[in-house]
Amino acid sequence: MQRERVYRTQAIILKRSDVFEADRLLTLYTPDRGKMRAIAKGIRRPTSRKGGHLELFTHSQLLLAKGRNLDIITQAETIEPFLPLREDLLRTSYACYVSELLDQMVEENIPNPRLFFLLRDTLAWLGESEDPALTVRFYELRLLGLTGYQPQLFHCVRCRALLGSEGHFFFSPMEGGVLCENCGLPPTSGRQQRGAVPLSLPALKVLRFFQTHEYELCRRVRIRPALHAELERVMYRYITFILERNLKSTSFLNLLRQQKGQARRASVGC
Repeated sequence: MQRERVYRTQAIILKRSDVFEADRLLTLYTPDRGKMRAIAKGIRRPTSRKGGHLELFTHSQLLLAKGRNLDIITQAETIEPFLPLREDLLRTSYACYVSELLDQMVEENIPNPRLFFLLRDTLAWLGESEDPALTVRFYELRLLGLTGYQPQLFHCVRCRALLGSEGHFFFSPMEGGVLCENCGLPPTSGRQQRGAVPLSLPALKVLRFFQTHEYELCRRVRIRPALHAELERVMYRYITFILERNLKSTSFLNLLRQQKGQARRASVGC
């Protein structure tokens, strides 16, 4: 049977880079083909009609033609531009992070519609959330679950004991979840297990809640800055252990938040 030469798909643009004189190489995430790369020819010319429909984070309907190495985008129409993500630098930075994380977590040409809809919904939530960091923590946990790396938060990953609401807990990226006090801090040595980090009970409760409830409930949770910082540290350790690399977007995100914090403190002092 002859292979289909032209096809349609929805896509969200994860990444782009300029190639040749006026073309652009795009990394897309689609519901029916997973992650894929495609070429948008002539998109950088002022007369191109496709440019506005293929901006970063845009959810678009595409028509593509099969190519020898990469498929070619011949038509594009915006479904949702997620404009609030372009109007605020902090939201833009979070959108870069969720896009880069998905790009790094999945291989090409492996369909996972639930991942596509998670990304689509997260970009929409980031545009309106009063607490984008909370939205990102929810996204991270759901992404990990959908890619086979869901952390174990209810039983000790070593001894399998049910974790209660008392004692000390540790998170082990290497073992993929929480260690009880006995396993995380053996009394014979008194030393914390290699690679494990302390995890407070409030942080464990938030992670459990986010893992087991839908976003409409999770978005109502109010988290103190110190707890936010702890959750971010734990999740980042786990994600970087899985990926075996740091994410580029986190450096800029941290710098931006640091600058915002300095500006806020300066305005209070005036």
